[in-house]
Amino acid sequence: MTRAIRPTGVENLLGEEELIVSKTDLKGRITYANDVFLRMAKYSYAELMGAPHSLIRHPDMPRCVFKLLWDTLEARQEIFAYVVNLAKDGSHYWVFAHVTPTLDDRGNIIGYHSNRRKPDPAQIERIKPIYKALCAEEARHANAKNGMRASFEMMVGLLKQNGVAYDEFVLSL
Repeated sequence: MTRAIRPTGVENLLGEEELIVSKTDLKGRITYANDVFLRMAKYSYAELMGAPHSLIRHPDMPRCVFKLLWDTLEARQEIFAYVVNLAKDGSHYWVFAHVTPTLDDRGNIIGYHSNRRKPDPAQIERIKPIYKALCAEEARHANAKNGMRASFEMMVGLLKQNGVAYDEFVLSL
């Protein structure tokens, strides 16, 4: 299913009361997607089941945000993030995501659960230049892993400069 999808610049908006829900296994492969997810991502249920959640990763989304997300989830903590996703037809949609690890009765992570809702447009306008700068830092490096590390350090520096933890930063936008 891997194919290059070019962003069209067309934005789709979630409804005020809509909620995108998905679940993944430990490797980030989709095990559940609700109807809103299918409609926004423009994939069929069969196309999404077993596919990596990164299938909908937009190229304007900094990789360092996903590093932070995975680091946080592996620490058995929840995380909130603004995310721009890429639909199958090249359109995009912004979400305010809440991602949590799913734990068994012994506290072992057995998967992940994500709820996404429509973000406030003003918050997206505040995060766009930050994401653009992080992506530019990633692109400055020939090696993708080095670029992600550099942008992660840049993000950590921004948080320190503002004297806030990531959660405080996201919720303050």
